[in-house]
Amino acid sequence: MNSSGRVVITGCSRGIGLEMVKQYAQAGWQVIATVRDPGKSEALQALAAANKAVGLWPLDVASDQSIGELSRQLEGKPVDLVINNAGIYGEPNQIGALDRRIWREVLEVNTISPLMVTQALLPNLLAGQGKTVAMISSKVGSIADNQSGGSYYYRSSKTALNQAVKSLSIDLASKGVRVLALHPGWVQTEMGGPNALIDTAQSVAGMRRVLSEPELFESGRFYAFDGAEIPW
Repeated sequence: MNSSGRVVITGCSRGIGLEMVKQYAQAGWQVIATVRDPGKSEALQALAAANKAVGLWPLDVASDQSIGELSRQLEGKPVDLVINNAGIYGEPNQIGALDRRIWREVLEVNTISPLMVTQALLPNLLAGQGKTVAMISSKVGSIADNQSGGSYYYRSSKTALNQAVKSLSIDLASKGVRVLALHPGWVQTEMGGPNALIDTAQSVAGMRRVLSEPELFESGRFYAFDGAEIPW
């Protein structure tokens, strides 16, 4: 994969998404940083003000109208990498207190939306050089790794996303598009909490390495930020 190019990143207002914008911009990429309301993200605005390579774009990943508008704005522009990072956890998340409405919302954002964004940007990817799609998944989506139960909304949304990654990697193989599921690690973010093991800089640096080495990290696989392959 090229050392620079154009990348579209979803969910950039904070945490992993914000750090991705920072690192890709510093590496010389043109960054299309999307967030529901760019005007409310002061940190993202500061990054864009400091680096002309960063553009702020409004995107509600759960809205087909919003996705369609982004697609129209990017019509004819090659995109080398799409990183579907936007996601939610959902509470309560344990048996005995499950809520159908909340579960649907988590599936909408975490599972369906990354595929809809990718579908809309496929013409841009095919026109680009890198032709790579990254889905930010989670190790808790691994059925083989589940030893503690619970987290029904989040686990099921990431397990379903992983299945979609596998299908997408097969469907787009003939077009030269590489599709990966990535586990960012237990990261010190609003979702991960202060007791998490690594910070966003470590997580993003590791995932960027995985994305930059297609000869080592193959399409249709599930990798951790440190390059270790995770069982489905």
